[in-house]
Amino acid sequence: MTCREYKDVMMAYLDGELEEKQIKTFQAHLKDCPQCRQELDEFTSLKKITDSVSLVEPEDRVWDQYWDNVYNRLERRMGWVFFSIAGILLGLFGGFKVIEAVILDPGVDLMFKVCLVVLILGLAILFASVLRERLYFRQRDRYKDVRR
Repeated sequence: MTCREYKDVMMAYLDGELEEKQIKTFQAHLKDCPQCRQELDEFTSLKKITDSVSLVEPEDRVWDQYWDNVYNRLERRMGWVFFSIAGILLGLFGGFKVIEAVILDPGVDLMFKVCLVVLILGLAILFASVLRERLYFRQRDRYKDVRR
């Protein structure tokens, strides 16, 4: 194996993920290669530092204050609303242009045009059905007053 290949397994060695045969081969290489030994020492010290680091979770009070901040909530909601509306309008416009081009093209088979119209009709019915269902259950949601 080359030094490059040994460097690829250094972290696995430090994490104890190598098999016994791989460990012996790697340790034999370390005896003959000062560069890999130095890099392993650097990885070892880096691993000690990263193992000692712990994440501190903010208190629930901090999270409550953040989520209660009206400005942050309105800003994100408005951003998502504008983004969604623009995406929907662009998708609809592009879809209509494609459909218009296909339907007006005399080279396209009539059966394909009929299937395309039926597909769009079915999609519209499904969309209306799902939208109606979501609105129905949103009005009757027992958990809507539960604080998130």
